[in-house]
Amino acid sequence: MTKRYRLVESNLSGQIIVHHISRHFLTITGTDGPRRVHYRKCGSGPVVLMVHQSPRSSAEYEGLMRDWAPYFTCIAPDTPGFGQSDPLAKSDPDINDYADAIVEFADALGLERVAAYGFHSGAIILVTALKRRPDVFTCIAAGGYAIWTPEEMAIFGERYIPPFLPSSYGEHLTWMWNRILEQSWFFPWFDVRDQTRLSGAHDDPRRVHDIAMEMLDAGDAYRLGYGAVLRAPRDIPPPDAKTPPVLISAYDGDPLQAHIDRLGSMPAGWDACKLANIQDHQDMSRDFLQRHALPLTAQLAEDDFQGFLRVETAQFCGLIHWRGSPADRVMLVPAPGRSIDLVDDGVMAMDPPGHGLSDGWTGNAPIIWGPWYDVIDQVREHGNRTSVRHEALPEGDPERLYPDLTPDRHGTYLIRAWSVVRAQHFYAPWYEAGRATARAFDPVEVEPHRLALEHRALIKASAAKAFHIALSERRDDDDQPRL
Repeated sequence: MTKRYRLVESNLSGQIIVHHISRHFLTITGTDGPRRVHYRKCGSGPVVLMVHQSPRSSAEYEGLMRDWAPYFTCIAPDTPGFGQSDPLAKSDPDINDYADAIVEFADALGLERVAAYGFHSGAIILVTALKRRPDVFTCIAAGGYAIWTPEEMAIFGERYIPPFLPSSYGEHLTWMWNRILEQSWFFPWFDVRDQTRLSGAHDDPRRVHDIAMEMLDAGDAYRLGYGAVLRAPRDIPPPDAKTPPVLISAYDGDPLQAHIDRLGSMPAGWDACKLANIQDHQDMSRDFLQRHALPLTAQLAEDDFQGFLRVETAQFCGLIHWRGSPADRVMLVPAPGRSIDLVDDGVMAMDPPGHGLSDGWTGNAPIIWGPWYDVIDQVREHGNRTSVRHEALPEGDPERLYPDLTPDRHGTYLIRAWSVVRAQHFYAPWYEAGRATARAFDPVEVEPHRLALEHRALIKASAAKAFHIALSERRDDDDQPRL
């Protein structure tokens, strides 16, 4: 499920200013070959590079980017292996590799010197990058900085980041849900004692869902980035080191607030403090960054053949994810409940609203074809394609094909979706298992890693049922170019 945010404010003349969050891909040539980076951008003014914590993605900064949009051009990449960014090529990368990857991204984007903000893991990556390349940064604002004791480091071993591999019947989803939920109850999540309870415990299924989707995006690669951060040396530069200024702050309830006392002597220009709440931390970080951030002086780089198009029609306003190449003349639209991830590479395709990485409809998705046609045709025209091809509709009643996948307190919607994508390979429609509905299949189709891709697409397809109904009444000539 994707979200679309905007911040509305007024300038001195009363004119309404709308700040959109845009999304982009950039393929860079790093030390180990080309890799794709996904990043979000929002706001105007001096540039701030924002590095998320593990195992999250830049999506966790959407709220903060909206808040900071009047002050900064906020740029938040997904770090390697998280969100929609490719993992590093190395089988066992360390913290230096992730720090270098951030510097490579800034260079490829066209940023010569930049202010940066990082929270928890993001702070570790940025401070490491600053130590290796102080010339790249004007300052760093950090949300906590972990200084683990040897005993604590021993805890954060393989038990903290076990393998996360899909299983045939979705058992991995039960573990994932409860691991994410109880991470807000105990720290570390597996040390279940009164002494390890956290003050910010919650049981909000939407908050757990957002992190669960990021875990599903990362898959087992989450262990690489998370492990590199956990194993990273915690050496603050010596007091006589010459570095850009750094602010480290942590608020009440943050497990890393106690680590402020462990920082010891720091270089000139470095400061650390404890604050009462997260708003104080964000306000202090913003004020610090404003003193050091530099203007954006160049057009930011992005890929030409994959990205997000802002589409505005009478009934839709948001981002549509697309990919393609100059040779493609026909644009493919995946079937309801599917996404570009399930389409062969090299094919021009788009995620319709409420599918894949595209934004969803505001309110209920329409069940008539016209509004869908308007969005799809605008993407077709942008790509200069001659026509549109739709994947075949799945057999069955749309009221039964697409069950309610609203996140619930126990995460059972994840198992429900897994059962659907598995059964789809055996029966058509999937909800009628019997001799008459049995379909031929290749056992390769139900290998867990392939089901995982379909499962993720179905979970994200908030508008699948409406899209199916709308497609059912589409005429054959409805997707031909307008003359």
